[in-house]
Amino acid sequence: MMPSRKLPPLSAVLLLVAGTSAGFAQTSCGSALRPAAVAELMFGRNIGGRLGVTEAKWSRFVDREITPRFPNGFSVVDARGQWFDNVRKTIVYESSKLMTIVFFSEVADDPRLQEIIAAYKTQFKQQSVGLIVRLPCVSF
Repeated sequence: MMPSRKLPPLSAVLLLVAGTSAGFAQTSCGSALRPAAVAELMFGRNIGGRLGVTEAKWSRFVDREITPRFPNGFSVVDARGQWFDNVRKTIVYESSKLMTIVFFSEVADDPRLQEIIAAYKTQFKQQSVGLIVRLPCVSF
């Protein structure tokens, strides 16, 4: 059975919940945790209905666009997105990459995030890249 809810493509989801730097500073954490911002980016890998962003292309993109902007690190996991195509009236499944970046001293809506999103959209002909920003307490 197909769900009746219409979901936008993973590559078209944009959810930005960003606090100001004042909100970041006001976050109260336990003694072992400290305030941070976490950005999650959702990169759809289909181009024209097929897998267009191969592992090799993704690795080159990470090396050229992401690592230079976030040399302190990030995490990437493989994901599978799904969305309802209103034109074809069908559910579409899409291989994806989910990237998590933790910010301790910078504001999470940093221009570097927008630069990465713009580069991915241009290079891989995507409508958008999903972005979620949260203000949790973290520990490493």
